[in-house]
Amino acid sequence: MLRVLVYVVPIAIVLYAFFDCASTPQENVRNLPKWAWLLIILVFDLLGSLAWLIAGRPKKGNAGGKAPRRRGPVAPDDDPDFLRKL
Repeated sequence: MLRVLVYVVPIAIVLYAFFDCASTPQENVRNLPKWAWLLIILVFDLLGSLAWLIAGRPKKGNAGGKAPRRRGPVAPDDDPDFLRKL
């Protein structure tokens, strides 16, 4: 059983990293262009996959884990245009 895991786990990591990189939008990829990450994952297999997961993958969420700020008024009584029309 352990002999099978030695082969299956690296293949799963490489496949996950490749498809994760391929489905990530270009503007979210860090440190290198997307095509370079795909090439690195294909050429260096497990090392390239681990490099993608550590250095190339977009960070989860936004800075500090805070909710994004809304622009403009939230309620009608905070909206000057709405109040002006009353």
